[in-house]
Amino acid sequence: MVSSTAPTATTAPAPRNSNSSDIATKIALAMRAMGVMGTPRNYEIYYEVFAGSNSELNAELGALGTRPRQDELDRLSIKYFIQTTNQLFVDNVRDQIANKVEEVMILFERERIQLERYGSILSQSSHGLKNREVVTQEILQRISGIMASATDSKIEQGKQLVSHMIDKSAELEEVKSKLEEYKKLADTDPMTQLCNRRAFDRSIALVYDDPKKILYSALILADIDRFKQINDRYGHPVGDKIIQHVASIIRTTATSDMVVARTGGEEFAVIVHGLKESAVTELAETIRKAVERLVPISGHIGTQGGAVTVSIGACMAAQAESADDLYAKADRALYMSKANGRNQSTQFSALPDLTTSKNWQLYKSE
Repeated sequence: MVSSTAPTATTAPAPRNSNSSDIATKIALAMRAMGVMGTPRNYEIYYEVFAGSNSELNAELGALGTRPRQDELDRLSIKYFIQTTNQLFVDNVRDQIANKVEEVMILFERERIQLERYGSILSQSSHGLKNREVVTQEILQRISGIMASATDSKIEQGKQLVSHMIDKSAELEEVKSKLEEYKKLADTDPMTQLCNRRAFDRSIALVYDDPKKILYSALILADIDRFKQINDRYGHPVGDKIIQHVASIIRTTATSDMVVARTGGEEFAVIVHGLKESAVTELAETIRKAVERLVPISGHIGTQGGAVTVSIGACMAAQAESADDLYAKADRALYMSKANGRNQSTQFSALPDLTTSKNWQLYKSE
């Protein structure tokens, strides 16, 4: 059982209309009483519990007792909050980099000390030779022996330094690979493995960075028709499966130089390069027909049932002034496809000069 200051799996959660500052105070007091560090990811766990929005998380936190360990809290963060998973990955890689850099600096510091010692031996030997009026064979042999021993030692130390630096370089390369893995993870939609909205926004902005790209670039937006009704009737697991099927079709239909992204719950985008408007229209229709033909409402390929359909809007980059304008105009064409009966594609250039405001309720609340 957790402290009485925080709700447990059997304790009534705080009302959702509670004053936010009161909830924040209760969370802080509960975390302090349980010895929990006041990190953002820990606060996120306790906020969800106090808000009463996740009964499973509430039960798992209660099972940890009155003194949960940080590794146990991190496990809950990873399970319930994907952004925490990414942050923990970043923190881990950052610590690894810091450790590797520190190890390299220690190697260089040791090398500096060894060079100073070697230099001191040479200097003392030279000084001893200069300040002796008579240099006997015995003295020369003794000094040369000292210098030879110091030189052999320095050569061996140099070899060890090279070997250590090779090892550290390999380790740093491994850390670099982890960073590249995280970068890909941060730009990927976990459900569909397409680009996410962050990667899409960055890619569409690049269209207007190069005037040569604008003439034959375009944006295609596709939205699954009546998706809310599908979710309500068949459940979210079926809805997720349908999203994955549609994503797979769009990805395989697009070419490798196109950016394919999931930009919202059931909305997808394709940034096209090197195609005329007629070819863009053809691509949009290919996507629409493939979805209608291959994705059943049940979400399971090969089963009987009605087909899933998508409405599509497209706009050429040359018809817009900026990335935001391009998205708005492709979205306007998508809206027209919805308004005209769904399961069709519309080019922005084919729209009448409408001045009426967009009725989002037509399909955003389906």
